[in-house]
Amino acid sequence: MTVYSIDSHKADLFAEKMLNVINYGSLALMTSIGHRTGLFDAMATLPASTSKQIAASAQLNERYVREWLGAMVTGGFIEYNPQPNTYFLPPEHAAFLTRSAASDNIAVVAQYIPLLATVEDKIIDCFYHGGGVPYSEYKHFHQIMAEESSQTVVSALMDSILPLIPGLTDQLQSGIKVLDLGCGSGYALTTLAIAFPQSQFIGYDFSEEAIATATAAVKQFGLTNICFEVKDAATLDQVESYDLILTFDSIHDQAKPDIVLAAIARALKPQGVYLMQDIRASSSVDRNLDHPIAPMLYTISCLHCMSVSLAAGGAGLGAVWGEEKAVEMLSDAGFTQVEVKQLEHDIQNNYYINRK
Repeated sequence: MTVYSIDSHKADLFAEKMLNVINYGSLALMTSIGHRTGLFDAMATLPASTSKQIAASAQLNERYVREWLGAMVTGGFIEYNPQPNTYFLPPEHAAFLTRSAASDNIAVVAQYIPLLATVEDKIIDCFYHGGGVPYSEYKHFHQIMAEESSQTVVSALMDSILPLIPGLTDQLQSGIKVLDLGCGSGYALTTLAIAFPQSQFIGYDFSEEAIATATAAVKQFGLTNICFEVKDAATLDQVESYDLILTFDSIHDQAKPDIVLAAIARALKPQGVYLMQDIRASSSVDRNLDHPIAPMLYTISCLHCMSVSLAAGGAGLGAVWGEEKAVEMLSDAGFTQVEVKQLEHDIQNNYYINRK
């Protein structure tokens, strides 16, 4: 048996790190609550206020608001003045916590922590017995994804993402046929349909809940150039049908990603383009050591992305399948030109521009 000597300084540093983990994990839960209840949004419009004033503004129970404020004050989110007993959300913090912050709103992402915690017992069972946890076990997952997509994809779609492909905006204005595979609640595709009435848009997703949300939006806006359909991406069997195919953060979740990518290649017209947005990371863990959100990505992957694929008897690629693996699979699917592009404001995603 090997006996290791203990570096007491190293041990103390790690103990401190563990305390920080527990505190930050707790703050992630409270951040999610602050976002979902609208507390951050309410406080951003208020001067220094009492817990009663804040609760009244957000139309919430004061006792719960007061306890939440305790976590936010001790966590360094909110400033507290004991004399008048008031709380204040600094504008520098509100810039990353409120809905008005748009793509800078990090509080949206905090919602994944309590969501993933709801399947912890089932994931632990998978550690022992293999398999996975199906999508149906993740309550309000599509709502969170849709909200995050609105911030990261939809908000950047017109000014940043489309220009990655020269001439694409002009083609959309003239009129082309577009497919969004794994479209979720359809926010991105609906935005395009509104902006480019001469083009035709189709969205497929296997979630009935997501497609119902997308279809409701089509009716709300009175759009005639877009439709949504419940469909498993792996069953796509069209040939040379689309000028542009889009997938936003969906390929790594697929049970059969190789089959899906090959089907996309077949469904694309000879001069068409496939735009794949997916997680920016390396396929090798040692190359992700400096990634600013690597622990979160691996955690979401373990508790969701990898698991939902395995639950369907799939490959279980996971969110951190990485650029190297992505390029390899795109090549194997029949794409002879693969460009990897990034946006300066987006630390999370790669944008793969693919042609046959």
